[in-house]
Amino acid sequence: MRRFDRWFVLLALIAATGCIGYLSTRHVWVADWTRGARASLAPESVAVLKKLDGPVDVVGYLSSAGDLREQLAAIVERYTREKGDLTLRFVDPDIDPAASRQLGITGDGALLLRHAGREERVESPVNERSFSNALERLARGGERVVAFVSGDGERQADGKANADLGMFMLQLERRGVRAVPLNFTQVMGVPEHTDLVVLASPSAPLPDGAVRALVDYVRGGGNILWLTEPGEDNLGTGPLADVLGVRVLPGVLVDGQGSALGLQDPRLITLGDYPFHAVTHGFRLTTLFPQVAALAQVSDHDWAVVPFLRSGDRSWTAFHGIDNDKPSTIRFDPAAGELKGPLDFGFALNRLSPRPDRSEQRAMIVGDGDFLSNTFVGNGGNRALGERMFDWLLGDDVLVDLPSRGAPDRVIRLSQDALNMLTLGFLIALPMLLLGAGAFIAWRRRRR
Repeated sequence: MRRFDRWFVLLALIAATGCIGYLSTRHVWVADWTRGARASLAPESVAVLKKLDGPVDVVGYLSSAGDLREQLAAIVERYTREKGDLTLRFVDPDIDPAASRQLGITGDGALLLRHAGREERVESPVNERSFSNALERLARGGERVVAFVSGDGERQADGKANADLGMFMLQLERRGVRAVPLNFTQVMGVPEHTDLVVLASPSAPLPDGAVRALVDYVRGGGNILWLTEPGEDNLGTGPLADVLGVRVLPGVLVDGQGSALGLQDPRLITLGDYPFHAVTHGFRLTTLFPQVAALAQVSDHDWAVVPFLRSGDRSWTAFHGIDNDKPSTIRFDPAAGELKGPLDFGFALNRLSPRPDRSEQRAMIVGDGDFLSNTFVGNGGNRALGERMFDWLLGDDVLVDLPSRGAPDRVIRLSQDALNMLTLGFLIALPMLLLGAGAFIAWRRRRR
């Protein structure tokens, strides 16, 4: 009887193993136990996938030789977990060279992504960033046209100078945003089908025609981003500020709390906490703003004005001493009319759009344009904040509220005491321990 029970248990185990094996071929369950879920898609990629309604066809033009197909399949498999109707198939360029030449594919490793009659290409090397950027361009439904006002000393969208925005806009172009110049001496107004107009820190007074064109554009329901600077109130931009319902305060915003971070120049404003807004929701990166102009809201306007950038309690608008060689000697002078912080220097505005083809009109004004310049865009979260701002202005809200993603153990942070202990341990204690162990073993052997 006991022998029968043993055989019964063995057969039951074999049957259970077979059932599990069969179910594993029909149903897939994946668990990611890595810290920060680094073996899964980033939240940015998942958000883009949720915007794609309908199937996505991915065609990989890869040679069957080598392991590129396996590597690509491993990348795409993460996407198919989140979107079941995203499919991948391969075409060997050596077997079907005519189709590859027709599509302009000459190398090995190119991808074509098709969705809703649109098509995007990803060149080798393929990774999650390039793949998600292509999906984002599909989700946008084509390129978004952003017109940069030019001709009056503004920051150039494709410029390589320190004050220009070339590095930042290069990242946006990979996400489906195309920058075009807008010179009002050559055109009468903002061209149709412009998704956003950017006025980036003009250094010369704007002509009356340019100001009127911008005001008419805003009144007509156009979205605008205005990067202003201290002292820009004398460049003829007053009518634009009036139609937006904001005011640029005089002076330069300075903050004494930067000294705690090692910044000797109080004109450098650092932020780690932000007022609540869709752009800053879940945003925890530190940003750096040099030479900031404070802003104020004008009442009795139909705009909903929400501040999303605000200085600290130890800040104020300085009128004197900001141009000397020792800015650390700047002191608050209320008698001169300087205003004590916290003060807002970034406003997000929205209202019902006057245009019948849009439901909402959006605008932003920031009292600094240097934070997106080639010099400062790589500092902390400057680039990430700028991308969130453009996403919100272009109406891609789902791409705004995304937490940053990175390996949590890339940097080991040790105090000086801990570093000293590790140094003593490895350079003194561990060698002494090994010498002691060797001496003890030698002593034991001699006694034998």
